Amino acid sequence: MNAPLIKRPFDVEAVRAEFPILSRQVHGRPLVYFDNAASAQKPEAVIGAMAAAMRGAYANVHRGLHALANETTEAFEASRAAVARFINAPTPQNIVFTKSGTQAINIVAAGLDIQAGDEIVLSVMEHHSNIVPWHFLRERKGAVLKWLDIDDDGRIDLAALDALIGPRTKIIALTHMSNVLGVGAPAEAIAVAHAKNVPVLLDGCQRVVHAKVDVQALDVDYYAFTGHKLYGPTGIGVLYGKPERLAALAPFEGGGEMIDIVEQGRVTYNEPPHRFEAGTPPILEAIALKAAIDWLTAQDRAAIEAHEAALRDRAMDALRGLNWVKLHGQAPDKGAIVAFSVEGAHPHDVAQILDRQGVAVRAGHHCAQPLMQRLGVTATARASFACYNRLEEVDVFIEALHKARKLLS
Repeated sequence: MNAPLIKRPFDVEAVRAEFPILSRQVHGRPLVYFDNAASAQKPEAVIGAMAAAMRGAYANVHRGLHALANETTEAFEASRAAVARFINAPTPQNIVFTKSGTQAINIVAAGLDIQAGDEIVLSVMEHHSNIVPWHFLRERKGAVLKWLDIDDDGRIDLAALDALIGPRTKIIALTHMSNVLGVGAPAEAIAVAHAKNVPVLLDGCQRVVHAKVDVQALDVDYYAFTGHKLYGPTGIGVLYGKPERLAALAPFEGGGEMIDIVEQGRVTYNEPPHRFEAGTPPILEAIALKAAIDWLTAQDRAAIEAHEAALRDRAMDALRGLNWVKLHGQAPDKGAIVAFSVEGAHPHDVAQILDRQGVAVRAGHHCAQPLMQRLGVTATARASFACYNRLEEVDVFIEALHKARKLLS
């Protein structure tokens, strides 16, 4: 039985004290880390959980009968249960551990029974990890990709979505929060799809960090996310699936644990979720992901959401006041992600100058080239915020941006 987690009142300075890396300097200046949409920093609880597992209780899982194997298996499966609670999955058996959010989407794409002419609906603001696996089906099986447009802020037109769904539509795969525009598919999109008996996959890699996700309330068929953006380690991702949806997927990889019986003339497969976890899984990473989830769950998430919204608003208000900056995506309820362009400057140059001022941002196409084409740019700069960022760091960022403008003009 898990003891109830005690909620902590939100204090950004207390939160920062739990992240060792935030005390370092970059180029002689305090680190301002605004690249959280690419990967978040790790609290001491996560660092310590992984180290403790390696020091005191490590073995392979689901294989041995000795004490270390049993202890590690128990910890690994406790992590699965923690993930299920975190997104309100009905049971831990709905949770597949993967190496990444990308692999989670690939498991679904590769496991579906797709025939030539079958259709897959995507939006133009998807991350490449929710595009390329479907392109594989176009290239290899003759599937047809149907593209859903957005408005300038990333809003989806539900009527347009409904019009794209036809008798050969096999799945709709949408982002729950764009890593560029900060908005994503509304819950109503799932209802539109289900009205025509079409399953929905949501890419939740950004959303799950910044807002509570309830897969049962969403009624989503598949939900994918990663650990490293969630203050957890790299090398661990999650695929949630409804039981009947997971059961219908073909195995993704072959190897140990995913089998039931192996004979010279036949193979039968394990039940989900283990059917999709061939070989030694990311054991330490799963244990550390539980530590990240426990850490985040112990915080006042409503206060964190309000703090991240304040960071977003402070940055966007300041950038709106600069006539040489263009903002991309200005929905008032967007997540803590701000994409922008500086007039006459390449985003890479802007990011490099900001780095010299100690400010880390992302620059490039953000693995979202169709979205860049929709926005009419080849790349943008992006500031993305986390619970440990100070409001004053936004002011440092804006001051550094002025310096970049002066140097590049």
